Amino acid sequence: MTSTDIQDYIPEEEWPPVSAMLEGFGDQTLPASHALTGTALSIPAEDGVDEYTFDTESSLTWTTQRGQEKTSATAGYKAIEARPGIFIIDSVRGEGPAAENVTIIWDRNTGAVTSGVSRFVLAGDRTRSTTDFSQTNSNGSAARHERSSGLVGKRIFYRYSDVESYEHIYLNPGTFTWNCVRGGEAGLADTDRCMTWEAAEDLFIFFWTEKVMCVDAVLLVDLREQRSIGRMFGWDDPAKEPVILPFNSRLSVLNTTEYPQDTNKH
Repeated sequence: MTSTDIQDYIPEEEWPPVSAMLEGFGDQTLPASHALTGTALSIPAEDGVDEYTFDTESSLTWTTQRGQEKTSATAGYKAIEARPGIFIIDSVRGEGPAAENVTIIWDRNTGAVTSGVSRFVLAGDRTRSTTDFSQTNSNGSAARHERSSGLVGKRIFYRYSDVESYEHIYLNPGTFTWNCVRGGEAGLADTDRCMTWEAAEDLFIFFWTEKVMCVDAVLLVDLREQRSIGRMFGWDDPAKEPVILPFNSRLSVLNTTEYPQDTNKH
């Protein structure tokens, strides 16, 4: 008997807070890369530009310019080299409801850059998360990360730690289903909005946002190396504080669904 055999539907009002995941996921185990130290990255934004200067292996200076208004500050960051020359860079700036989680996927081989900035907004009396994406090329070329259907049809099992495991079922380029098999959210499952971009062969940038919990996630799904690397950014209502959860996992593709081509026949 598996854990799913004894689980059943859990009403939304019985779901635990976002922080229930923290202890089981543990610390991100993949090592930080120092390769970006001394480099800088500019990302065009509406009516301005965002600039990131990687001062040391763990500290950066970010500068946001919108029209004539310019803001600059320092923040910590972690860069992981997911594949040679391809980095996922994660940084948090601000505190409390004003916190923002910035995740950048930068392919220094092609120059392609995808940036996701997650923040909190009020929807009625509820705090929700939202993520703004931008894409550019650090080399000035036309190469970009393109939207992809490469995960569609796959059912993937993710092991985040010895006590946390989930499965994802990718239904179409904008919708997926997740199910907690073991861990703090055991028995919880939902179907939520997502987006996927292709970063390299069998390497995908994946984003999802949850409609029940206040959670936005940005990660790399690497089918070749059989792992994922990323973070979840959410709001814990009982504690009234952000939950920032960097993670990596080992993954297994359980199966790939291929639909019959005679769907119009009776």
